[in-house]
Formats: sequence, structure tokens, C-alpha cells
Amino acid sequence: MDWLLYEREAQNKGFNYVCGVDEAGRGPLAGPVCAAAVILKDDHIIKGVNDSKKLSEKKREALFDVIKKEVLAYSIAFATVEEIEELNILNATMLAMNRAVEGLQTKADYALIDGNRMPPLDIHGEYVVKGDAKSMSIAAASILAKVSRDRLCYEYAENYPEYGFDKHKGYGTKAHTEAILKYGPCEIHRLSFLKKILNNG
Repeated sequence: MDWLLYEREAQNKGFNYVCGVDEAGRGPLAGPVCAAAVILKDDHIIKGVNDSKKLSEKKREALFDVIKKEVLAYSIAFATVEEIEELNILNATMLAMNRAVEGLQTKADYALIDGNRMPPLDIHGEYVVKGDAKSMSIAAASILAKVSRDRLCYEYAENYPEYGFDKHKGYGTKAHTEAILKYGPCEIHRLSFLKKILNNG
């Protein structure tokens, strides 16, 4: 498989700084959604990088610093719980992606977006379905986003120990659902995601 196919195709169209963009945390019941953007150095494959979902947490953690060192530029951004509630999760995800692209130290002129729709960007780009398994820059961005959000969940676990955020990272596991029913939501829960749980509980 050619991990740089999409990056090269964009470069062949005349774009110089192609960024891959991915998000983590659309599905959880709590916490922000995170997005990352990565511009690779020319034709550089980062050893070990793959779709973050296919890597162990330990492997993702090990690659996090490697990616930051080996890329031309990277940016990590969030959309808050308040923004998710106000805008809905799709629009908040698009906002986080936009922030990640805008935050790059080297300005990108083309974006490869994981998924099936484009965020509102002021540069050219395309979306790539299952892009984190096809594009090196998107895969690297998926790891940065996932690790950044997971680290935040470990902090939440210290502040809100009764919910077990270190174990489920905010996703709607049985243990998390039971904790919500027992203790009620806390300030980092996405209330719009809890309606079914609270109504059935």
C-alpha cells in the first residue's frame, strides 16, 4: 500500500503543504472532541504509524512524541463540551478540525480530511473515507488526536474518580452508564448525549 498516495496526488496538483486531519471523541458521553492536523516532511514515512484504532494505547503513546519530532508541522485543537451542546457534535467536530488546520505553524495549502465531509476551511482539500488507514498524514493526525484526548480523560479520572474516565475515556460503557445513573451527570458530561440514559434510568 502507498501510504503517501493522497499526499503525492495533491502535490502533483501544485500544492506544497498538504495536511492530514483527523478527530477523536465524537462518540463519548463526556469531554471535548479533539482534532489534529499534520504536515509531513517530503515523502517521509513515520515507522510504526497506522490508524490509531489498530494500535495499542502503549504503541500510540510511544508514537506521539516520535510524530511530533518527525513531521514538518502539527497542531492539536479541541471543541468544548459547551460548543458540542450549542453546535451539535458534527459542527463541533468541524470546528475542532478547522482550529487544528488554522493552528499549524507552517500554513497548509491543502487538507486531507478523514471521513465523508469537509469542514469549512479557507484552503483547498478533499475528504478521504477511512483516511486514517490510507494516508500517512491522516494516520499520524489520528494518533495525536487520540492520545491528546485520552490524556485529558486521565485528568478527568482524578477530578471525577467516581466515573472511571481512565477506563472508558468517556464512552458509554455499562460501568459509565451505571455511574451516571448513580451519581448524576458531572460538568464535563454532554447532556444532549445522556437523554436516553437519564430517561430510561
